[in-house]
Amino acid sequence: MLHYGKVACILDSRQMKEKRALEKAIVAYRQKYQQPEDRQEYDLNDPGRVKKIEQNDAQMMPPGLVGEDPESKVRLQNQREQLREWLTQQQTEQAVERHRQQLEEQRYDQSRVEMDNRVVQLQSLEIERRKAAAIATKDFNRSMKYQIEEKRVKKKKLYLHSNSMDHFKGSPYKAFYLLMCVLSVHVKRKELEKKQEEEWHDRVRLNSARTTLLIERQQARMNRQLRRDLDSANAHKIVFIKFNTVYIVSLFLTMFHF
Repeated sequence: MLHYGKVACILDSRQMKEKRALEKAIVAYRQKYQQPEDRQEYDLNDPGRVKKIEQNDAQMMPPGLVGEDPESKVRLQNQREQLREWLTQQQTEQAVERHRQQLEEQRYDQSRVEMDNRVVQLQSLEIERRKAAAIATKDFNRSMKYQIEEKRVKKKKLYLHSNSMDHFKGSPYKAFYLLMCVLSVHVKRKELEKKQEEEWHDRVRLNSARTTLLIERQQARMNRQLRRDLDSANAHKIVFIKFNTVYIVSLFLTMFHF
């Protein structure tokens, strides 16, 4: 949201600058090509101009109607030439601007393709991460199932051993010794199984953590690159704004076309 607000501010500032530049260009054009002495109604600013011509330069004035401006045709021709040159210049600048916009559109399309490819890569990474998590969960469940089955078998063996103690009722010392041996072996086996189980769980957690960390880091890099590409694409969109100069030129051409 903050980014789009900043882009809007930049766009508004650029439009204001372009508007001021256009107004300055119009003022400069009027100052250069529309001076009061070039107007037909210049006599309004100098009411005594006709009398001065009659008194001083009457012999230099060509024959014609009273009040006719002898320089009007030359002035209009000059104005047409100036407008033609200005229009040619504006058309050249417009062609250059169109070419630049075409290049910007090509770069924008290329950036969109790159962003789409990065999105596909991010989706692939997410799928791989889920697969890795599913494999780790499946291995853990398989191990737990194996341990439960092994405990059940060992419990059954212990039950059979306890039933076999009935054969040694006549020899209590021998039965006690055999029972202690069985219990010792059972305790050692339990300790070994517990140690192996803890080591296996540690390996599974470590591998899963490493895989998840690597995938998350790669995904974070791809997200940062995607954000940079989006910012660049938003900046490229600003370039496609059309200038209104050609409309002012067309208006001037319509006003002075004969």
